[in-house]
Amino acid sequence: MNKQRCEWCTSDPLYQHYHDHEWGRPVHDDRMLFELLILEGAQAGLNWLTVLKKREGYRAAFDNFNAEKIARYDQEKIETLLTDSNIIRNRMKILSTINNARAFLAIVDEFCSFNDFMWQFVNYEPLLNHWSTQAEVPAVSQESEAMSKTLKKKGFSFIGPTICYAYMQSSGMINDHTKHCFLYHDN
Repeated sequence: MNKQRCEWCTSDPLYQHYHDHEWGRPVHDDRMLFELLILEGAQAGLNWLTVLKKREGYRAAFDNFNAEKIARYDQEKIETLLTDSNIIRNRMKILSTINNARAFLAIVDEFCSFNDFMWQFVNYEPLLNHWSTQAEVPAVSQESEAMSKTLKKKGFSFIGPTICYAYMQSSGMINDHTKHCFLYHDN
């Protein structure tokens, strides 16, 4: 039996696994929330499947998204990353990852938890939407605009409202499985 999935989910097994087991499911682990934030920024100008295919490469290249290590990356490490074909070799995105690791650590230092800081934008409860088609799903929301504005003030980069909305979907802050999707009833 074929499962009916959200329209954006192609027949690629990696995409289907991500859709079925991660997308729209609440994430509360600080390291995982940081990983998703970096990967969503890496997606800018690309598609999510491209990033998913490089996810393991990112984990290896960026010390499994250990923000303390990433925050200390030097020019030599940056040059090494720029030659790593297992990640997206974009200087601005690599520099953003290092910058965002430092901003992440400052948030954790100030708020004790990145989870608590990020989930405030949805009042600590996932937003459950009831879209009939993918065309109804917005690219931004008031919550993603507020998140983007706040994160920029906190020093983050590659963090516009569209990236924030996708981040909120991937971390389960927003559940946008459409009504025909077999996971919609999990709402």
